[in-house]
Amino acid sequence: MKKIIIPILLVFYLQSSFSQNNQADTGAIKALIAKYVESINTGDSVLGAKLFSHSPEVSFIQPRGHQHGWNEISSQIYNFFAKTFTKRNLNIFNEHVTEYDNVAWAEFYWVFDATFKQGNMPMQTKGRETQIWKKTNNEWHLVHVHYSNMP
Repeated sequence: MKKIIIPILLVFYLQSSFSQNNQADTGAIKALIAKYVESINTGDSVLGAKLFSHSPEVSFIQPRGHQHGWNEISSQIYNFFAKTFTKRNLNIFNEHVTEYDNVAWAEFYWVFDATFKQGNMPMQTKGRETQIWKKTNNEWHLVHVHYSNMP
């Protein structure tokens, strides 16, 4: 009887441990996504630099182009938002995070309300986004973002 109970308990323990780690990582990634939203809303490339990996393969695909590496993302995404709009308000919903070892992906929909600096005109766009996060040295960083407008 002991030979059967011990392996069963071990399986339950390992499964519970994995589930708790998974939940902790999901919570951490959701908190980082909130920081990402903050970085877009404030046009804060310093905060963005803390979120994105600085490895050369980092990329960002969006309707206006495709950026490679943090320097391009900083200048063509963050600087664009900061220079183009006086107000930025990115709201996300239907967020879902999936993890696989040291990689996770997040999917969500968004509504972006902004006001152009030139002409003070309001604008709204709606879309969906996928983010790929990689865990290195026990820290999660963005390695890829792909967003598009709603079909």
